[in-house]
Amino acid sequence: IDVYQAWCGPCKAVVNLFRKLKNEFGEDDMLHFAVAEADSIPTLRPFRNKCEPVFLFCVNGKIIAIVRGVNAPLIRKKI
Repeated sequence: IDVYQAWCGPCKAVVNLFRKLKNEFGEDDMLHFAVAEADSIPTLRPFRNKCEPVFLFCVNGKIIAIVRGVNAPLIRKKI
């Protein structure tokens, strides 16, 4: 989940990485990418008013990893 602030929008720098990873995993439908505006979701309150991108990795609705900032090798490794 790409957690973003309302004033800046989702992180466009990682869109190509996510597309590539989605293609690598094929049609298995086990990998999903989403965006979430921190300002409008109460659960994401801890991520509000931050100026760096935050990526949450979830399994069965539970956060299992967090990557702060755009670090493509680390994001790829977490996925």
